[in-house]
Formats: sequence, structure tokens, C-alpha cells
Amino acid sequence: MQNIYKFMLSKDKVQAFLKEIEVEDLVHNFQIMGDQVYIDMTAHSPAMHEKKKLEVAMKQAFASEFGENIEVKLKIASPEPSEVQKNQIKGKEIPGIQNIIAVASGKGGVGKSTVTANLAVTLAQMGFKVGVLDADIYGPSIPTMLNTEGSRPLSVTIDGKELMKPVENYGVKMLSIGYFSGANQAVVWRGPMASKALNQMIRDAAWGELDFLLIDLPPGTGDIHLSIIQEVPVTGAVIVSTPQHVALADVKKGIGMFTMESINIPVLGLIENMAYFTPEELPENKYYIFGRQGAQYLAEDLGIPVLGEIPLVQSLRESGDIGRPAALQENSILSNIFQKTAQNMVESLVERNTNLPPTEAVKITTMAGCSPKK
Repeated sequence: MQNIYKFMLSKDKVQAFLKEIEVEDLVHNFQIMGDQVYIDMTAHSPAMHEKKKLEVAMKQAFASEFGENIEVKLKIASPEPSEVQKNQIKGKEIPGIQNIIAVASGKGGVGKSTVTANLAVTLAQMGFKVGVLDADIYGPSIPTMLNTEGSRPLSVTIDGKELMKPVENYGVKMLSIGYFSGANQAVVWRGPMASKALNQMIRDAAWGELDFLLIDLPPGTGDIHLSIIQEVPVTGAVIVSTPQHVALADVKKGIGMFTMESINIPVLGLIENMAYFTPEELPENKYYIFGRQGAQYLAEDLGIPVLGEIPLVQSLRESGDIGRPAALQENSILSNIFQKTAQNMVESLVERNTNLPPTEAVKITTMAGCSPKK
């Protein structure tokens, strides 16, 4: 009988517990109905991952204190923007483009361009208007993966201004430095020159009406990344990783860049590429050769969703090499997986756009670790 009374809820007990876990100042209102607690509160930050972390922490704390049978119903609002945030210069929106999504990772070799190409054609098949900007200046892959090698963007005049018309295939518009340099020609540019070329592909292009512009970012967190987030207000980021610990450690740094207070770009979710190996002759078998559920554990730690698990399948590599993305293979394992991953991304994006204000372009005011010239 004592145990029953221990877990009985009362307003006083809940009020004391909220004070104990130091969230009392965030809570506006709460109601108790049987074994359900309804709480209205405001997050510390408008970032989606912060709200997810708060939700998980609150539910775990209540379960630990009052028992697993207690159900916590949370309504978490975004905080009002500070005066500093209100006065930040908004990035110039690209006319006609509804959502700009950065596809990123902390390291190379995780299949980021493969994921970008397949997500793009999947979204196009779902009826969306899609564009891809290949921002990997030094190693452009999109022309190969979307079978447009050797193509050249045409010049068009719109409102008296000369613009590049993106190359189009599979219902996807695309621009890449690969269209302007030879197939075997190395691009040897310093950061400012690369950033300038990238900004021209963003601003001096006739993208038209797009639901999504996917930006295939290079590995790491360097000049190109800063140029993108300074030039346009990126709606959200999708992070690609493989399951092994080394890859996840670098990916964590990539996520850290987007979630920095000065950047504050919502992370829509994590895609685990090469999640397992499936032989063509044994499609039901899964071999976790790079480790198992590494991305899931990382996503849980950071409070972000896993959007999809892409298997290591021979046809995925072959389809990329010949320029026909695997997602175009109707009713195949890969096309179904990419469709579900794209749906999850869109759902996460809808939630982000419903709950958060538009992202602003970043104004970088300091150079950490650098001293001014004397």
C-alpha cells in the first residue's frame, strides 16, 4: 500500500519535483488527470534538437521519480527571440525556393553524394520540385551520379540579367563546378575563390520554383560551409554517417557546427549509410560489418531522429557509377528505403517549419584562434 501512495500524483508533489529538477521557471502550466501529467513549457532554445532533448529528459525524470506508469504529455514552445536575434541581418532568400537543405557529414567517404542524389530523385518522384547544388568544389560527384557528365548550363536572360540555367535530369535541376571544369581537370583554388564560385552558382542561377534545394556539402567544417550559411538561410541540415565509431566521432563535430549558438541551423535528422550488408542472392540476410546501431545511439544522445538506414548493396554502388540512382528501381528494397527516408525527412521539415522561425543567414563576427594584425 505504501508503494501505491508513493507514486500517487498531486499538484504539490509535481510542483516540488519541477523545482528539484530546475525547470520550474520554464513551466507555465500543468494539470494532472489520473496518471497523466499535462505540462506547458518553453525551451531554453528554439533549436529543434534542444526541444527534443528537453522532452526526452522530462519523460525520463518523471518515470524515474513517479514510476513507469506515469504518462507525461508535453507542449514545448519556442522562446521569444532575443533583441540580438531580432536585429540580426536576415539572409537574402532565393526567390522561388521554399526550403534549402544542407546534406553534410563530418568526414569523407560516408556516401553523402549518393544519399543526396537518391533523395533528390525520390522527392522528384513524390511530385516535389527539386534542385541539387553540388557544393563539393574539389570533388564534384553529382554530374556522374545523375548522368549529366559533359553537360553545360545554358545562359538565359531573366529581367535583363544573365543567369545560368541548371542542367536537368530525372526531374531534378542541378548545378556543379563539374560542369565548368574538365572531367580530368583538378580544381586548385584557395578558399575565397571557391566560395565566390559557389555563391555564383547559388545567386546567378535560374532555379525557378523549387520545393527543395539540396546542397551536397563537402566533408568537414571549412570555408565552403561558412560560405553557404553566410550566403543563404539554410532551412535545416541532414547528417549522413556510417555506423563505425570513427565516423560517428567526426559526424558529431559536424552536428556541433550546425548547432553552435552563432549558427543555429536545425538538424532535421541523421541518415545511417552502409548500415548493414545484404547480398543480392540473400536479400533477407543482414551483416553488420561496420557495427550495429551506432547512428541510433548517437541520435538518441543528441535528441535528433534517425531518418533512415541505407544498406550496403552492390546495386547502390553500380547505379551511382552509371548515373542512374538506385531509388529509380521501382519496388526494389533500395527504392522503398529511400522513399521512407525522404518521407521522414519531409515530416521532420514540416515539424521544424511549424515550430521554429525561419533560419537566418549567419554573420560571422569573430575568427576563433586568430589574432588581428598589429
